[in-house]
Amino acid sequence: MVRSRALSLHARRVLAALLDARDRWSHGYELARSADVKSGTLYPLLIRLESQGHLQAEWQAASEGGRPPRHAYRLTASGVQLAQANPVDAPAIASPRSVVAV
Repeated sequence: MVRSRALSLHARRVLAALLDARDRWSHGYELARSADVKSGTLYPLLIRLESQGHLQAEWQAASEGGRPPRHAYRLTASGVQLAQANPVDAPAIASPRSVVAV
């Protein structure tokens, strides 16, 4: 059985930050700062959005030597639609447009 619920404020903030980035890849630390979301909330959210097809994720090599590769994220076409349908200033009330399968 698939549950559905409205997007949380944190999810809407992350989607807005990714929408602002357009086609540019964003790293988790950057998203945490711009969306004002703690990492313990951010990473499960990113994993869920990716599994639902709203995000693309890839490992990127570090720009500086000696640093590990980092995961980077950007919205897919469905993610752009989801972000546009759920702006940060909208109330977190379930509607046919804002429901996401969990």
